[in-house]
Amino acid sequence: MAISAQDVKKLRDMTGSGMMDCKKALAEADGDFDKAIEVLRKRGEKVAAKRGDREANEGVVIAQVSDANDFGIVIRLSSETDFVAKNDDFVAFAQKIADIALTERPADIDALRALKMEGNLTVGDKVTEMVGKINEKIDVTAYEQLEAPMVAPYIHSGYRAGVLVALNKQDEKAYDAGRDVAMQVAAMKPVAVSKEGIDEATITQELDIAKDLARQEGKPEDMLEKIAKGRLNKFFKENTLEEQAFVKSDKQSVAQYLDSVEKGLKVTDFKHVALG
Repeated sequence: MAISAQDVKKLRDMTGSGMMDCKKALAEADGDFDKAIEVLRKRGEKVAAKRGDREANEGVVIAQVSDANDFGIVIRLSSETDFVAKNDDFVAFAQKIADIALTERPADIDALRALKMEGNLTVGDKVTEMVGKINEKIDVTAYEQLEAPMVAPYIHSGYRAGVLVALNKQDEKAYDAGRDVAMQVAAMKPVAVSKEGIDEATITQELDIAKDLARQEGKPEDMLEKIAKGRLNKFFKENTLEEQAFVKSDKQSVAQYLDSVEKGLKVTDFKHVALG
């Protein structure tokens, strides 16, 4: 059947797909707009499958919290290029997914992809549509959530990282301190809140590495254990949030900073999602 330029433009406005793609989809769907949208979405699925082995290390990361500041989510919507990641429509699309995650609180990333986003279409369906629209591999590649008396968010410049920090107290001072600590997490990338959060396998590995280094430096065998424990303590100081030097005042640790803000204020957990 003949497809008018007006119909093509209408489908393009509805979907954001290219003019020729819209014309072909309408022809395949005999002019039915709903079917044409489905055709475009299926083409998106084909594009996604074809690009499955491509790297998608760019994108945006969004962290946000509830009005009560007691629950937060962070998502990563990945793309292949920063050209796509910097597009306002792409950022807005990621924000819509984040809004849905914050409202619905899905248990994991698969549950997030299955949530309704528009009509009968799920988040996963809309991502597939976006793939067909921009002809580039994109996907929701990370989703984390935190619940606590206070959850503070931070989004690093250009949406390149997002952090949530959970604290054991809820007031304005705790929120402001949590924001400071969230920036610390983005900058210093700790692996755990405290040394108690480091698994035994990692501790054993660090001790073995420290002993090997000391041995290569010619240290006596009977001193290796003591030297290794000293280096392990340095590892804790550099890699656990509580023991790290606070970036805004390196004369105190993060734990000391929090205690100076409010006695007994502590971080109970954090989530850090970054591009790459």
